[in-house]
Amino acid sequence: MATRILLAVTGASGPQYAMALARALSARQDVELHLILSEAAKKVIALEADFAPEDMLKLAHTSYNEKDIAAGPASGSWRHAGMVVCPCSMASLGAIAHGLGTNLIHRAADVTLKEGRKLVLVTRETPLSLIHIKNMLAAKEAGADIMPACPGFYHKPQGLGDLVNHLAGRILDQLGLDNALFTRWGE
Repeated sequence: MATRILLAVTGASGPQYAMALARALSARQDVELHLILSEAAKKVIALEADFAPEDMLKLAHTSYNEKDIAAGPASGSWRHAGMVVCPCSMASLGAIAHGLGTNLIHRAADVTLKEGRKLVLVTRETPLSLIHIKNMLAAKEAGADIMPACPGFYHKPQGLGDLVNHLAGRILDQLGLDNALFTRWGE
């Protein structure tokens, strides 16, 4: 059986990170990609990206509507190896940090935490307000891993794709999935 990974995409800037991650996950024979694409994410994709929401949806084994709180990921009995919210808007961060299950993304993240599973929040905002920082702390204390979308430069990127892949590779590292999306320090 393939490893289930749940990817949720919210309306923060940076859907390119989610697309790089979705491509990497869908290319793996050992991973079953499940996707929740919020309505806000679809709008941001239309404004910022060189791909359409449908392009990302095609990469998923299964996709869910953010309003479908009866979908599998809303239940602790729906097993998976980890959930990534990428990019994670500050509104979603706040809802997740405080257990507000207002949509499937927030509910699935809440369930992921209560079940002790891996939750990676790829936050995307700058500058950060004190509210954002406190919400990150609350999410971390609840068991989430916080990964601000801050790509490194030690691999000497040749373009935006290298920067995006660097972060996507680091996210895969958090999930314990080997990858070659970037050059590691000292290699």
